[in-house]
Amino acid sequence: MSELSEGPETVAPQINTPLAQKIKALIRQQQPWSISSYMAACLNDPEHGYYRSQAAIGAGADFTTAPEISQVFGELVGIWAAITWRAMGAPPAFDLVELGPGRGTLMQDALRAGSVVPGFVAAARIHLIEQNPTLAAQQKLALAAYAGCTDWHEECCVLTYVSEADEQTRWIKSIAPGPTIIIANEFLDTMPVNQWIARNGKWHSRGIEVDGDNLSFIELDTWDRNSVGDPPLAPPQPDGAIWQSTEAAWQYASMLSRRAATGPLAALFFDYGFENAAAGDTLQAMSEHRYISPLRAPGLDDLTAHVDFGDMAQHFRSVGLLVDGPITQTEFLLKMGLVERAQALMREARADQVNAIETGARRIADPDGMGGLFKVMAVRSPGVPVLPPFSREGH
Repeated sequence: MSELSEGPETVAPQINTPLAQKIKALIRQQQPWSISSYMAACLNDPEHGYYRSQAAIGAGADFTTAPEISQVFGELVGIWAAITWRAMGAPPAFDLVELGPGRGTLMQDALRAGSVVPGFVAAARIHLIEQNPTLAAQQKLALAAYAGCTDWHEECCVLTYVSEADEQTRWIKSIAPGPTIIIANEFLDTMPVNQWIARNGKWHSRGIEVDGDNLSFIELDTWDRNSVGDPPLAPPQPDGAIWQSTEAAWQYASMLSRRAATGPLAALFFDYGFENAAAGDTLQAMSEHRYISPLRAPGLDDLTAHVDFGDMAQHFRSVGLLVDGPITQTEFLLKMGLVERAQALMREARADQVNAIETGARRIADPDGMGGLFKVMAVRSPGVPVLPPFSREGH
């Protein structure tokens, strides 16, 4: 999801999709599901998951991302990656990884912009982590010029049905050890979350059950710590307050830490979220650019949750990685040269293209819209210096 539409969630009857039927059968046979199990199934089920079957991105799909709005976004990310490569000592070969690469637009723009730095593109071994065959086909068209140095990895990026951390990391295990730069735009928000609800001075795990023939939320008096983790440390009040946690975060941090042991590493994350943890239900679904109940159509609607960047940073630091940010997307883009790049494009553009360039640049950097809602965080291994446009002060 990119820009969040205005107005309340659209109320619509549930659709008995093939995945809904599968989930309901499993719940009836076993027990209520955790929110994270439900979210993981909706997004990553190998047969019917959203990211396996839906094209998702574009004006005629469910959401539009910043790289699709303005080419300047991907170009500035490419400049950041090239600067990072130089900061690593300009190794003759390095792995450039994108998690959830959409239609390949961001990587295409990044490589074009990064080519101004001598040796950067020639040194890059490109890896796209994509489980959607339709999007992978679009990526191959967009990156046809780099076919000789690009590999695709079809595994899911994050927690699905298994709990062992090693089972989450097959895609990164298949990449030879060495320097690594990772780009992830709207990736962290797809990590499954668990939810807790305050009731009578205690935290209760929130789950999914079957009510008649519909899915519904349920409050549980007991919970399986292995599936939902520990309850929040915050006081459970007022009644009805909801707290979210991302149990997959520690696994992902551990994965990056193991990768960093093989060579210098830097990662750049863009996503909508918050820096300081607070109560609130941010689990949401989107269909055709509208909010929809997360229970409406499993497998057909995109499910996301706002990212707790403070919690993510804590996980990264706990495994020995360094964290810069988060800062707003507005700050990142402006400091990386959005205004100057947009002006250069407009000088070279046809008259009928100038307005689209200016509008797109304003849209992705609007502090009252995407620019303020989206945060940017960099993660790096010890030995990699602080990277622009992040400042040491306050981080």
